[in-house]
Amino acid sequence: MRMRSPVQASDVHRYGDQTRGSSDMLAVEEPLEIRLEFGPAQDRRQRNIAVTMRTPGHDLELAAGFLYGEGILRAVTDIQKIDWCSNVRKPEEYGNVVKVDLVPDVMPDLDKLDRNFYMSSSCGVCGKASIEALQLERCPMLPADGMRFSADFIRSLPAIADQEQTVFKHTGGIHAASIFEVSGALLVQREDVGRHNAVDKAIGSMFLQGKLPLQDHVLLVSGRAGFELVQKAIFGGIAVMVAIGAPSSLAVDLARQHGLCLVGFLRGERFNVYAGEGRIGPA
Repeated sequence: MRMRSPVQASDVHRYGDQTRGSSDMLAVEEPLEIRLEFGPAQDRRQRNIAVTMRTPGHDLELAAGFLYGEGILRAVTDIQKIDWCSNVRKPEEYGNVVKVDLVPDVMPDLDKLDRNFYMSSSCGVCGKASIEALQLERCPMLPADGMRFSADFIRSLPAIADQEQTVFKHTGGIHAASIFEVSGALLVQREDVGRHNAVDKAIGSMFLQGKLPLQDHVLLVSGRAGFELVQKAIFGGIAVMVAIGAPSSLAVDLARQHGLCLVGFLRGERFNVYAGEGRIGPA
């Protein structure tokens, strides 16, 4: 499968001291359809699960991370095969459809499959059919006695992440999700026009490697911390979530209920801890 580029050139007219024609690089935004195949070998069924507007790249991770966060996948051993779908009807679908084949003895929750999973790059939650779709029947409690991180450690994360934001450097308009080890090493970083997709890609990478839960790891997101991003972090077993922007009230409530340390407004030397302050030690 030919990899689709995450950036593309565009003509632009620049206004300043003088007007001139030029070109600019844009973050690519294209639809990705996620399909699921399941059932016994003699009666395989296929269902279209979701369409998300995403930046091409790490699509298999995105599909796996999304399905894991929705409770459809429980372990990487649930997957028989995951790949881009070659059996498509339209040329524009080629490279934009991922099919996840479950092992024959794994039956997904059909009630979840019947929910409306349409998402957009700007908001993942708003496309769901009802508030009831957000019930957290399997949302775990994170351990309260895990690793503590210094304030200096938290402050150091954006500079490390910025060095690896290749698409952002070209376009200036994309979200990033970065997972760090206790040593400060960057374990994985993914970029996408959708902040939910970036997190799904990062967690999906770890899921496909069988490395979840990510206890004593830190998730850094480049934007704000909304409810759904906090939910994804908790499902991934991540101890600390750090946002460059603001958290929402529901995100803070969820973090407090489930033991996630939630940091917001990380700007230079300053940041706020909204939940799980016991995880942050002295500078």
